[in-house]
Amino acid sequence: MWDPGKYLDYSEPRARPFFDLLARVAATRPRRVVDLGCGPGNLTQTLSRRWPQASVEAIDNSPEMVAAARRSGVKAEIADVAEWEPAADTDVVVCNAVLQWVPGHRELLRRWAGRLPSGAWLAAQLPGNFDAPSHTLPRQVARDPRWAPRLEGAPLLENDAVADPMEYAELFAELGCQVDAWETTYIQRLTGDDAVLEWVSGTALRPVRAALAEHEWVAFREQLAPLLAQAYPSRGDGTTWLPFRRVFVVACVP
Repeated sequence: MWDPGKYLDYSEPRARPFFDLLARVAATRPRRVVDLGCGPGNLTQTLSRRWPQASVEAIDNSPEMVAAARRSGVKAEIADVAEWEPAADTDVVVCNAVLQWVPGHRELLRRWAGRLPSGAWLAAQLPGNFDAPSHTLPRQVARDPRWAPRLEGAPLLENDAVADPMEYAELFAELGCQVDAWETTYIQRLTGDDAVLEWVSGTALRPVRAALAEHEWVAFREQLAPLLAQAYPSRGDGTTWLPFRRVFVVACVP
């Protein structure tokens, strides 16, 4: 279950990679722009403002996120990104912080590139920090005998969930695409108590939250909190630094 409110607690730092990604998309008058994994729709709205003549399509597999997007005026639909197929007039596809949840997404990218029209743009951004304490520590706690039976099968993302930029660049180059791939580590300054715990509670810990009862979720957080606080100590002013690596790829179909 996704919690739109929790996800939007850090809306500004979550949005920055989206805009850095879109800055490399050179489409001028696309007919259809698609936001795959639109979340609460706050960023989808910016696509309509950038390309006001385009038909904007938005999907997400979370009913809660789709409901939030619709409340903000986005015409979002519930659908699985892995099952999505581009319409014939799709000229821009944006997939922001979604594909890490999709096993086999490299083949998915190949399929989309093969079915998009000539000159279409495909832009994806993926978190690349699964070897950081923000992710290794939750996996460590999840292996504790107290939690392992309850969390068996919960998709806690591993280090290989996302490839390096070079692999994505080669994938699209083999298809004849013009491709731009890179990575950026953002040093994000979070505020509040247990800031990193609150950050991952809205994203990486979502499968844990879904698998546990409320009292178990509280206990899991209580066990994880001091580990994250040690790995990401609070500064004297109450803020916390969170280094966050992101992987980007933008391809133009030949």
